[in-house]
Amino acid sequence: MKKSNFGMQIDPKILLGGEKPVLFAGPCAVESMELCLEVAERVSEWATQYGFHYVFKGSFDKANRTSAGSYRGLGMDKALQVLQAVKDRYKVPLLTDVHERSQVKEAAEVIDVLQIPAFLCRQTDLLVAAAETGKAVKIKRGQFMAPEDMRFAVDKVRAVGNDNVCLTERGFSLGYHNLVVDMRALPQMRQFAPVVFDVTHSIQQPGAQGGSSGGQREFAPYLARAAGAAGVDGFFVETHPNPSQALSDGPNMVPLHNMESFINMLYESWSLGNKYENFELE
Repeated sequence: MKKSNFGMQIDPKILLGGEKPVLFAGPCAVESMELCLEVAERVSEWATQYGFHYVFKGSFDKANRTSAGSYRGLGMDKALQVLQAVKDRYKVPLLTDVHERSQVKEAAEVIDVLQIPAFLCRQTDLLVAAAETGKAVKIKRGQFMAPEDMRFAVDKVRAVGNDNVCLTERGFSLGYHNLVVDMRALPQMRQFAPVVFDVTHSIQQPGAQGGSSGGQREFAPYLARAAGAAGVDGFFVETHPNPSQALSDGPNMVPLHNMESFINMLYESWSLGNKYENFELE
């Protein structure tokens, strides 16, 4: 299967689907200024050191929570101020989730990559609104979607003249509280657009902790290496200095103190996949 000729231009220097992989990484939620600055400083340095372009990730609103009592965020205005500070200090582009059309315009004033959550990947109005900003649009494959059907989500973005779109793999639902990654999805979706592998949500166990989600962090290195070797254009990783104290998705985040070696491993697996990406059986 040949990968798409399209790339996703994130800023003038960063092309997803080009000769260099892209790392999207940061905390799950924008918890505080201090947290985001700490993560951005350390991860941006390691990403550059080990051969990645870097995009800082932080969600201003965690709308898809198991329980109504779960942490949602600082509020859009305050969270966007934090993200702007990260961009200004470390000169990195930003990614955040948008859940409603009403959020898109304001978010796009600060954010470089608008991420469509997996559960919303079929929402035409949201996809079109994100596309119309002219910003890059990153679509997560829904746990209920066949990989080949994600071409239609991509088409919705391109239909309004925005070719800067990518897809993200994060596993499919297998029974309750369990996600499984089918590595065939990576080359299948890569025919339509660049593909990012979501390391941390692929090991999530939705709702498995009685009102909150669990995760199997120990499997993150295995899935990350497999995806890199299979062939992807980038990786999505959530990280936190103390995942057990994180306000969202702690069980599936990579501890910050492990991120340097984790990033190095990601690059080595990506290099293997890149080396053999044109190898096909006839």
